[in-house]
Amino acid sequence: MEGPTPVSALIHAATMVTAGVYLIARMHPLFEQAPTAADVTAIGGCLTLLIAATIALTQTDLKRVIAYSTMSQIGYMIMAVSVGAYSAGLFHLMTHAFFKALLFMSAGSLIGAMAGNQSLDRMSGFRKAMPFTFACFIIGGLALSGMPPFSGWLSKDDIIAFLDHRGGGFEILGILAYIGALMTGIYTFRMIFRAFFGEPCEEARELEHGHLAHADVPRNPLTGEEEDTDVGFPGPEHFVAEREWQMKVAMGTLALLAVIGGAIQIPGVDDGVTRFLSTTFADSTLSRAEPSSSSAWIGLVIGAAIAVIGITIAYTIWVAKPGTATKLQERFKPLYTFSYNKWYFDELIDFLIVRPALWFGRVTNSVLERVVIGGGITGGTVGVVRAGSAAVRRLQTGFLRYYAAAMVIGLSVVALYFLISSS
Repeated sequence: MEGPTPVSALIHAATMVTAGVYLIARMHPLFEQAPTAADVTAIGGCLTLLIAATIALTQTDLKRVIAYSTMSQIGYMIMAVSVGAYSAGLFHLMTHAFFKALLFMSAGSLIGAMAGNQSLDRMSGFRKAMPFTFACFIIGGLALSGMPPFSGWLSKDDIIAFLDHRGGGFEILGILAYIGALMTGIYTFRMIFRAFFGEPCEEARELEHGHLAHADVPRNPLTGEEEDTDVGFPGPEHFVAEREWQMKVAMGTLALLAVIGGAIQIPGVDDGVTRFLSTTFADSTLSRAEPSSSSAWIGLVIGAAIAVIGITIAYTIWVAKPGTATKLQERFKPLYTFSYNKWYFDELIDFLIVRPALWFGRVTNSVLERVVIGGGITGGTVGVVRAGSAAVRRLQTGFLRYYAAAMVIGLSVVALYFLISSS
């Protein structure tokens, strides 16, 4: 997440990270012929959405919270296209692009106001200093949490309704998806309440008076190394969306789509996405098992209630009763540490993959490359050629008497051979 936020908005909201969802949807004939593989993929999507949501609950880097949220939402999409809810999964892919790109762009505005600092521990009270960014964050957060009438509410609960309707044990995945939705509301508004509510931090207070904070020494947010302002972030000048109309137009468009983007797929009213994709999935037997409008609306009501509960929990912890988060952190310190360290996946990958690969590379370099190839194959051939050339050089003395003696000896050997063979 060290890239510019517009790049994060494009890659982590709409294009690269969601390519797998599109691939599974397009390859649906193969997955329907291999139901076990499809079920494993669906379970993997469910685990992804839950694990990523638990990690997002404790992260303090603003963009990292949004990035893990993206992982969690992709879990919903993967789960959908794996169980046959193709239109619902691609519908959520579309709406997710709107509100997640909006959140990344809004985060970039906030990080710019913080002079490049991305830590939620340093942010507070930006509500009055950055009203436009705050409004965009609220819209994106409500859509992500699944609050009506925002687009995320319609698309995410469309997936869960399909899981509940299909049966065959998939109701368990639907229940777990609701648990993920509850955590989504909590971590989304934890981020918003910490950044925009409370006593204004120094940067927010300065911005209220018209002064934008500048870093004395711009540094890379991951490594802490100093960066060149002429060629990299934040550039020779400093911009935030709050002051630039071009950014406001881009973010305003995304905010509008986050609000109305779900209107093309309302149960019992319109099914634009399903109709648009009907020819693509005409050969599918699973996609025909769509829930009824009444079942879908029941799921939407449940989803909205869960979103309200999640936001209420976040408000209680981080606004109504300050200090509650610290108490919970101390009380459940092992769980907090486990989540904050991202389930130790980085350390596990380092232990199982990175270190063995480095060890194998060092052994290959020192033994196979240097001894076998360098010393044996390549070095041996070179040694033979070099010894032969040295012997030839010693024979080429340049003295005529040596050459004449060699010819006499050679002719004598030939003559002796013929004398012996003729007798």
